[in-house]
Amino acid sequence: MSWSFRLSYLFGKPPWDTQVTPPEVRDLIESDELTAGRALDLGCGTGTNCIYLAHYGWETIGVDFAPVAIRRARRKAKRARVQCRFHVADVTDLSFLIEPFDLLLDIGCLHSLPPDAFERYAAEVIRLTKPAGCYMLYAFVPHPDRRRSMGLTPEKVRSLFTPAFAVENQVVGDDHTGPPSAWYWLRRAST
Repeated sequence: MSWSFRLSYLFGKPPWDTQVTPPEVRDLIESDELTAGRALDLGCGTGTNCIYLAHYGWETIGVDFAPVAIRRARRKAKRARVQCRFHVADVTDLSFLIEPFDLLLDIGCLHSLPPDAFERYAAEVIRLTKPAGCYMLYAFVPHPDRRRSMGLTPEKVRSLFTPAFAVENQVVGDDHTGPPSAWYWLRRAST
C-alpha cells in the first residue's frame, strides 16, 4: 500500500489532501478547551494541519512516511512563515521523539495501516501523549461493500487505547457521499 500513497503524491493531487483543516479540529483549537502546547500530527501529509496549529501558537511536529509529502509540507510552512518540524518516519516507530505532546492528531493515518501494525501505533500514541493530553482520531469505519476491508470499529478503537485513554466523544459520520467514518476525542489518563 505504501507505494500507492507515494505515487499519489508524485503524480497528482491525492484525494485525501484537501488543504483544509477539518471543522472538528478547528472547533477544538478555537475553543477555550485547550491551551497551545506541543502537537504531533501523525500522517501529516503536506502539513496543512501543522501549519494551522502553528498559527494558533502550537509547537508542531508532523510525521509522514512519504518523502514527497514532507518536502511539500516544509515548503508550505516556509511560505506560511510558521515554524513546524517535519520528519519522514513510520508512525509505528517514533523512537526519535522523546518529549510527550499535549495534542496528537490523526486524520486518516491509523485506518490505512495493516491491522498487524495497530498495536505498535497505539503504543507510540500512548507513550507520546502527556497525562491529560488529547488525541483526536478520524478513521473510516469498516464497510462490507468495499473492495478492501479498511477501517476501525469503535470497539477496536476502545480496545487499542483504553485504559490509557478515556473516549470523551465519538461521532459517526452520516455523509453518504463517502465511506463511513468516525471522529474520536480521547483524553490520556492523568496518572
